[in-house]
Amino acid sequence: MKKTIFISTLSLALLMSSCATIVSGSKQKVNFRSNPAAASIFIDEIEVGKTPFEIKLERKKEHHVMIKLEGYQTFETNLTKKFNAWYIGNILFGGLIGIIVDPITGAIYNLTPKEVNAEMNRGTAFKINKSEVYIAVALNIDPNWKKVGQLKKTN
Repeated sequence: MKKTIFISTLSLALLMSSCATIVSGSKQKVNFRSNPAAASIFIDEIEVGKTPFEIKLERKKEHHVMIKLEGYQTFETNLTKKFNAWYIGNILFGGLIGIIVDPITGAIYNLTPKEVNAEMNRGTAFKINKSEVYIAVALNIDPNWKKVGQLKKTN
């Protein structure tokens, strides 16, 4: 009798649990890389590290990412929320608690992309030195452009 009660209780606990929270968790690992490396990573306007870097982020929020390196254009992207299929386990297995818990913890979502690879392009860069601001601009060459003239250096 005790064995039957134990197995029934254990089975009920598993069926009433929150599938996505157990399997995925409320946070997700996201990897950041850049070429060249050692670029500063800003998530939601807070500097968190330099590339290459891995961090666990809350699944219930979307995140704005900026990767900055002096002399290069700032790389920007967003980590967006996508539906986590593990949430369906609550419906299939009768996990009534999970139907409530998973949305609260954010486990109902997966962040995408899971990996950010920033190919840093030379371009407009700013450097502030005390009271001076330096701006450097580099243009990317479009192969469809037609050369119409050449600038000459004067002394």
